[in-house]
Amino acid sequence: MSTEHVLTDRPHGHARARIRESANKVPEVTVYFWIIKVLTTGMGETASDFLAHTLGNIPAVGLGGLAFVASLVLQFAVRRYVAWIYWTAIVMVSVFGTMAADALHVVVGVPYTLSTPLFLIALAAVFAFWYRSERTLSIHSIRTRRREFFYWAAVLATFALGTAAGDLSATIGLGYLGSVALFAAAICVPALAHRMRLLGAVTAFWTAYVITRPLGASLADWMALPAKRGGLAWGLGPVTLSWTVAIVGFVAFLALSRRDTEPAS
Repeated sequence: MSTEHVLTDRPHGHARARIRESANKVPEVTVYFWIIKVLTTGMGETASDFLAHTLGNIPAVGLGGLAFVASLVLQFAVRRYVAWIYWTAIVMVSVFGTMAADALHVVVGVPYTLSTPLFLIALAAVFAFWYRSERTLSIHSIRTRRREFFYWAAVLATFALGTAAGDLSATIGLGYLGSVALFAAAICVPALAHRMRLLGAVTAFWTAYVITRPLGASLADWMALPAKRGGLAWGLGPVTLSWTVAIVGFVAFLALSRRDTEPAS
């Protein structure tokens, strides 16, 4: 699902024209992008739960926060898209975003019916400030530090929102497998709407991006959690490990083939 040519990516005014730009810092949107994105969401869900059960909620959030910050420091330090650095940051956002959303519910006691709209408002605010500042939400224009900051703020908000929405659907009677079916159908809506020219590419992309979070998380939970909770009882550790191996394999393939990089100009 491409966002190219939908909104202008050209900076406005002479001051912005002098901003030093780097190569685009995010991958091209291909089928591999969506596969890895879903894998990272599921891996983040089970890894977060595994660490919370093993270390406790507070130590797990602290460790996840440090790894999250370190991965973003590395991502911001490079001047171009590097597959393993970018996807490491996405994994850490997934793990920490899940921890943050879960801690809000488990530790603070905020119900999913409240946290879901709160995270939706937070995401809308990020988009509003981003567009007001840059006049574009296109991921094909992440070439300055400011746009990269807005991009990662949006990514973090989508993970928190998706986590809360997925947990909400699982607790209102759908169960994990029912949630997988729901979000698998839901993710087809923006794709079809875009293909039928009913929805702009930027809106379609970010809508699908949000939905990948509860889709992947629901699938991973269904695989990992015990049968009494509607799962296959494969275990949090084994599911986390197997999905991590899959992520590493796909990212290694992209790093070698460079199928998700910008074509040479």
